[in-house]
Amino acid sequence: MKKSTLIVQAGIAHDAAHKSVIPPIYLSSTFEMDGIGEHSKYEYSRTKNPTRDELANAITELEGGVGACVTSSGMAALTLIIHLLNPDDLLIAPFDCYGRSYRLLCALSEKGHFKLKFINQYDADEVRQSFKANPKMVLIESPSNPVMRIADIKNIATQAKSCGAMTVCDNTFLSPMLQQPLELGADISFHSTTKFINGHGDVVGGCVVTNDSDILTDLEFWANSLGLIGAPFDSYMTLRGMRTLELRITRAQENAMKIAEMLDAHEMVSAVYYPALKSHPNHDIARAQQSGFGAMLSFDVKGDIGNVKKFVDRLEIFRLAQSLGGTESLINHPATMTHVSMGEEARAKAGVTDNLLRLSVGIEHMDDLLNDLNSALKHIGN
Repeated sequence: MKKSTLIVQAGIAHDAAHKSVIPPIYLSSTFEMDGIGEHSKYEYSRTKNPTRDELANAITELEGGVGACVTSSGMAALTLIIHLLNPDDLLIAPFDCYGRSYRLLCALSEKGHFKLKFINQYDADEVRQSFKANPKMVLIESPSNPVMRIADIKNIATQAKSCGAMTVCDNTFLSPMLQQPLELGADISFHSTTKFINGHGDVVGGCVVTNDSDILTDLEFWANSLGLIGAPFDSYMTLRGMRTLELRITRAQENAMKIAEMLDAHEMVSAVYYPALKSHPNHDIARAQQSGFGAMLSFDVKGDIGNVKKFVDRLEIFRLAQSLGGTESLINHPATMTHVSMGEEARAKAGVTDNLLRLSVGIEHMDDLLNDLNSALKHIGN
């Protein structure tokens, strides 16, 4: 079946008890056993829960994996993944990754959980040199948050396999509808399901998918032992939101393309970061490994921070908020919000300047979104 059919049909008519079309929510923390020593599939919800399994199975199918672990957040998903590492293992990560991911990796490395090296994953020579250190794991974030750089997933995964390293890809910005990291050679794909997969701004969650049964066994052990699991109600809501994933992403992506073109031509914008634009340095790689360019973009406003504040204050539809991937359009100032924890030096290297703004384009009418941005830009130009 096509992906759009898979997500709509996920869990449908699986209820053996009463034949409900929509799968029920199993909120019970524990399940009755038939007798001493007689184990069943479900015994305790931290270990396994029917509702959480419905969501895990649906995302596994979309990603083309063998199994998945649903977690309490995207950061819980990353925390789960890095528990596959030992103290002497080297993790290679992108220098421009999401601010909280950057801070978590630094903090745990400083505590001796693993060794860490940040590299420029968009430089082929630097990538090639980094594998000479025999890393255990390489983390990819593509497109990168928030400057929308594109890493060559297939090329990096091929080099990782040659030295026995796992390739992990954060697929949050595109979702399985637009990018298939496992098909490109990654061993693990993970998400903040808070974002596009749920898509309605009302649930925090995460998910880790793998195409390796041995990795899945390890992930399930750590998810259960650390208690990083997602709640049944959150899983139910995420599965409900996911049923409209293709419809939402298609509309939001159309809006994002028009917005990127408008911003790219505007006199008050100095740069636009959106891989669909042919001027984007990684445009060809994005076209080759993605089936679409997504609904995330960023841009630099001309002038100083005062202009940035005037622009944001003038907006009426785009809301200043931390998250992304919902039906509603949001704007983010990474330097003071999502990437503030990186520190000034790391932000500067990653291109997260005071003039940079990130847009999560929603599904509102395109004309209204364009008018909102144009009106705010006109205000700072006066």
